[in-house]
Amino acid sequence: MRGYPLHRVLARRAAFLGEARAAGRLLDLGRYPGRVAGPGRVRGEVYRLDDPQLLPVLDREEGYNFVRRRALVTLADGRRARAWIYDYRGPRERAVPVPHGDYRRARPASH
Repeated sequence: MRGYPLHRVLARRAAFLGEARAAGRLLDLGRYPGRVAGPGRVRGEVYRLDDPQLLPVLDREEGYNFVRRRALVTLADGRRARAWIYDYRGPRERAVPVPHGDYRRARPASH
């Protein structure tokens, strides 16, 4: 998301389309969030990738504890779209649930 470290990968190579929500639960993993299956909604951002070669770059940046998959998301204006999202599949011993699903609210970005 804008204002967080991995945004640098998207900043010049993707167009920000807006905020969106996806089904699932959000975990605070310390330095970053992770979405897992479950009841609830997770807030995020949607980008248009004009270069398909950006997907493997994002996969590497996300790391081995995350897997990319297609999901249905709801944009801020209510429209629905298919988007790539990353699901967390790593250890959860230290994970803290984020009940409202909004990482920006839980850990505001430092600009």
